[in-house]
Amino acid sequence: MMEYTRNSEHKEFAFTKLMTCGLCGSGITADEKFKKQNNGNVHRYVYYGCCRFQDKDCKSGYMREEDLIEQLAILMDQIDLDEIGMKNKIKDEIERHKRFNVGILGLKETKVKVDDVDIRNYAKHVLRGGTTLEKRELLTCLRSKITMAEKHISIVCV
Repeated sequence: MMEYTRNSEHKEFAFTKLMTCGLCGSGITADEKFKKQNNGNVHRYVYYGCCRFQDKDCKSGYMREEDLIEQLAILMDQIDLDEIGMKNKIKDEIERHKRFNVGILGLKETKVKVDDVDIRNYAKHVLRGGTTLEKRELLTCLRSKITMAEKHISIVCV
Protein backbone atom coordinates (compact mmCIF):
# COMPACT_ATOMS: atom_id res chain seq x y z
CA MET A 1 0.00 0.00 0.00
CA MET A 2 1.33 3.40 -0.95
CA GLU A 3 1.21 6.07 1.73
CA TYR A 4 0.29 9.59 0.72
CA THR A 5 2.29 12.25 2.55
CA ARG A 6 1.46 15.89 2.48
CA ASN A 7 3.80 18.75 3.15
CA SER A 8 2.46 20.17 6.41
CA GLU A 9 4.53 23.34 6.22
CA HIS A 10 2.25 26.38 6.21
CA LYS A 11 3.59 29.49 4.52
CA GLU A 12 2.63 32.77 6.17
CA PHE A 13 2.18 35.76 3.88
CA ALA A 14 2.16 39.37 5.04
CA PHE A 15 -1.29 40.43 3.86
CA THR A 16 -3.49 37.33 3.91
CA LYS A 17 -6.52 37.34 6.23
CA LEU A 18 -6.30 41.14 6.41
CA MET A 19 -8.12 42.02 3.18
CA THR A 20 -11.30 41.04 1.41
CA CYS A 21 -12.29 40.98 -2.24
CA GLY A 22 -14.01 44.22 -3.23
CA LEU A 23 -16.16 42.39 -5.78
CA CYS A 24 -17.51 39.34 -3.93
CA GLY A 25 -16.45 39.73 -0.29
CA SER A 26 -14.29 36.59 -0.15
CA GLY A 27 -10.92 36.58 1.59
CA ILE A 28 -7.69 37.42 -0.21
CA THR A 29 -5.18 34.62 -0.52
CA ALA A 30 -1.56 34.55 -1.66
CA ASP A 31 0.39 32.30 -3.98
CA GLU A 32 4.16 32.02 -4.22
CA LYS A 33 5.87 31.36 -7.56
CA PHE A 34 9.53 30.83 -8.41
CA LYS A 35 11.13 31.52 -11.77
CA LYS A 36 14.54 30.12 -12.64
CA GLN A 37 16.56 32.05 -15.17
CA ASN A 38 19.01 30.54 -17.64
CA ASN A 39 21.93 31.87 -15.58
CA GLY A 40 20.73 29.93 -12.52
CA ASN A 41 19.25 32.84 -10.56
CA VAL A 42 15.90 32.12 -8.96
CA HIS A 43 13.35 34.89 -8.44
CA ARG A 44 10.47 34.68 -5.98
CA TYR A 45 7.13 36.28 -6.77
CA VAL A 46 4.10 36.53 -4.50
CA TYR A 47 0.65 37.15 -5.96
CA TYR A 48 -2.49 38.10 -4.01
CA GLY A 49 -5.99 37.41 -5.24
CA CYS A 50 -9.55 36.49 -4.36
CA CYS A 51 -9.96 32.99 -2.94
CA ARG A 52 -13.39 32.85 -4.68
CA PHE A 53 -15.17 31.39 -1.64
CA GLN A 54 -18.25 33.59 -2.03
CA ASP A 55 -18.30 33.60 -5.86
CA LYS A 56 -16.55 30.84 -7.82
CA ASP A 57 -16.61 33.06 -10.93
CA CYS A 58 -15.16 36.22 -9.32
CA LYS A 59 -13.13 38.22 -11.83
CA SER A 60 -11.01 40.17 -9.34
CA GLY A 61 -7.67 38.91 -10.66
CA TYR A 62 -4.27 38.70 -9.00
CA MET A 63 -1.82 41.40 -7.96
CA ARG A 64 1.93 41.17 -7.37
CA GLU A 65 3.03 41.83 -3.80
CA GLU A 66 5.28 44.72 -4.87
CA ASP A 67 2.32 46.51 -6.48
CA LEU A 68 0.14 45.83 -3.43
CA ILE A 69 2.78 47.32 -1.11
CA GLU A 70 3.16 50.46 -3.23
CA GLN A 71 -0.61 51.00 -3.32
CA LEU A 72 -0.79 50.56 0.46
CA ALA A 73 2.10 53.01 0.91
CA ILE A 74 0.25 55.62 -1.16
CA LEU A 75 -2.90 55.04 0.91
CA MET A 76 -0.98 55.69 4.15
CA ASP A 77 -1.22 59.41 3.33
CA GLN A 78 -5.01 59.19 3.11
CA ILE A 79 -6.13 56.94 5.94
CA ASP A 80 -6.67 57.39 9.64
CA LEU A 81 -3.88 55.51 11.42
CA ASP A 82 -4.47 54.20 14.91
CA GLU A 83 -2.06 56.67 16.48
CA ILE A 84 -1.95 54.97 19.88
CA GLY A 85 -1.07 51.54 18.50
CA MET A 86 1.49 52.97 16.10
CA LYS A 87 3.04 55.24 18.73
CA ASN A 88 3.55 52.30 21.09
CA LYS A 89 5.15 50.30 18.29
CA ILE A 90 7.43 53.22 17.39
CA LYS A 91 8.34 53.78 21.05
CA ASP A 92 9.37 50.13 21.39
CA GLU A 93 11.41 50.37 18.17
CA ILE A 94 13.20 53.55 19.35
CA GLU A 95 14.06 51.92 22.69
CA ARG A 96 15.37 48.79 20.92
CA HIS A 97 17.48 50.96 18.63
CA LYS A 98 18.90 52.94 21.60
CA ARG A 99 19.85 49.71 23.41
CA PHE A 100 21.58 48.44 20.27
CA ASN A 101 23.53 51.69 19.76
CA VAL A 102 24.67 51.88 23.38
CA GLY A 103 25.15 48.17 24.15
CA ILE A 104 26.52 46.84 20.88
CA LEU A 105 28.02 49.81 19.04
CA GLY A 106 29.16 51.72 22.14
CA LEU A 107 27.57 54.96 20.94
CA LYS A 108 26.15 57.67 23.16
CA GLU A 109 22.42 57.52 23.85
CA THR A 110 20.35 59.54 21.39
CA LYS A 111 17.52 61.80 22.40
CA VAL A 112 14.96 60.66 19.80
CA LYS A 113 11.36 60.88 21.01
CA VAL A 114 8.22 59.22 19.68
CA ASP A 115 6.76 62.62 18.78
CA ASP A 116 9.78 63.25 16.52
CA VAL A 117 8.79 60.33 14.27
CA ASP A 118 6.47 60.77 11.30
CA ILE A 119 4.01 57.90 11.76
CA ARG A 120 3.01 57.80 8.10
CA ASN A 121 6.63 57.54 6.95
CA TYR A 122 7.26 54.85 9.55
CA ALA A 123 4.25 52.92 8.19
CA LYS A 124 5.63 53.18 4.65
CA HIS A 125 9.04 52.01 5.89
CA VAL A 126 7.46 48.94 7.49
CA LEU A 127 5.45 48.14 4.35
CA ARG A 128 8.49 48.36 2.10
CA GLY A 129 11.12 46.74 4.29
CA GLY A 130 9.61 45.27 7.42
CA THR A 131 9.20 41.64 8.34
CA THR A 132 6.02 39.72 7.61
CA LEU A 133 5.03 40.11 11.26
CA GLU A 134 5.67 43.87 11.26
CA LYS A 135 3.57 44.32 8.11
CA ARG A 136 0.71 42.32 9.63
CA GLU A 137 0.90 44.34 12.88
CA LEU A 138 0.78 47.57 10.91
CA LEU A 139 -2.36 46.65 9.00
CA THR A 140 -4.12 45.44 12.14
CA CYS A 141 -3.54 48.92 13.66
CA LEU A 142 -5.65 50.50 10.94
CA ARG A 143 -9.24 51.40 11.76
CA SER A 144 -10.24 50.69 8.19
CA LYS A 145 -11.23 47.69 6.08
CA ILE A 146 -8.91 46.94 3.17
CA THR A 147 -10.38 45.57 -0.05
CA MET A 148 -8.82 44.45 -3.31
CA ALA A 149 -10.65 44.41 -6.62
CA GLU A 150 -9.27 44.24 -10.15
CA LYS A 151 -5.67 44.93 -9.03
CA HIS A 152 -6.67 47.97 -6.99
CA ILE A 153 -6.52 48.41 -3.20
CA SER A 154 -9.22 50.45 -1.44
CA ILE A 155 -9.77 51.51 2.15
CA VAL A 156 -13.26 51.50 3.62
CA CYS A 157 -13.71 53.23 6.97
CA VAL A 158 -15.61 51.10 9.49
